[in-house]
Amino acid sequence: MERSQTSPDEFIASLPDDVRADIAALDQRISKVMKGEERVLWEGRFWGGSEQRIIGYGAFTQTGRSGKKVEWFVAGLAAQKNYITVFVTAVEDGVYLVERYADRLGKVKVGRSTVSFKDLAQVDLKALLELVARARKLTRKLPSG
Repeated sequence: MERSQTSPDEFIASLPDDVRADIAALDQRISKVMKGEERVLWEGRFWGGSEQRIIGYGAFTQTGRSGKKVEWFVAGLAAQKNYITVFVTAVEDGVYLVERYADRLGKVKVGRSTVSFKDLAQVDLKALLELVARARKLTRKLPSG
């Protein structure tokens, strides 16, 4: 995936009516937690080969399994086919933060670094935003590069 020339606001405006309001509301809340950090749309092939458009908040450099250094976002927000997904790849003490917060996030589907839900009513926003804030704090401690 790469940074896009399309702004996050243009992306949100292009979304279908049934998801636009929830994405806009969540974008506003995540942006507040990530105030002062980069907010950019990422586009391209994602893990598993699917085409994605993800609003990324913050940035850090991590070393992948191959040893290659990659730039990535601290938190990401996507409108997928059947779900809204929040991506948080931060790890604390060897455990993905999403896994640590799983039981507090509400009626959601949790992966190692993803939280997916059909609409905002299913997620505990306080816990989700606390998760994003914790990820921001942890990634600030990482050495760049």
